[in-house]
Amino acid sequence: LKEENALLRSKINKLQILSETQADKMRKLEKKLEENKIKEEKEAQDLEAMVQHVEQNLQLMTKRAAKAENSAAKLRQENAQLQAELRNCRLEKEALQAGQAGLAVAKQNAEVALQHLLQVTTSSRASIRQLLSGAESLQLVADLLKSIDRIAEV
Repeated sequence: LKEENALLRSKINKLQILSETQADKMRKLEKKLEENKIKEEKEAQDLEAMVQHVEQNLQLMTKRAAKAENSAAKLRQENAQLQAELRNCRLEKEALQAGQAGLAVAKQNAEVALQHLLQVTTSSRASIRQLLSGAESLQLVADLLKSIDRIAEV
């Protein structure tokens, strides 16, 4: 019985030691589990913060994209207006060039008309001189005829 008792005590000691090691293992595992839970919670919070940050960046990019689209639309509209203005300027330039060509022709025509006018003026002066000379001759003849009539009366 003493042997059996000693054997049982030995077994009890071994079981107590085993129980204590298992309890230590259990505490360590519980501690590790708690650490893992804390770590997972922290990772979940970090992940949530990252998701929120990504969402904010996505909203910001969406706003920027909308602004860029609006800006692009305004630039396209402005470009169309400038293209129309450029076409109008080209047409105006062509019209001015045509007007300058017409102006050159009109200037040339005016020059020719001026030359003709000067020729007509010169010939008119000569004709007026001849007329004046003829009128003086006629006046002289008329005076002579009057003189002859007076002489004849006398």
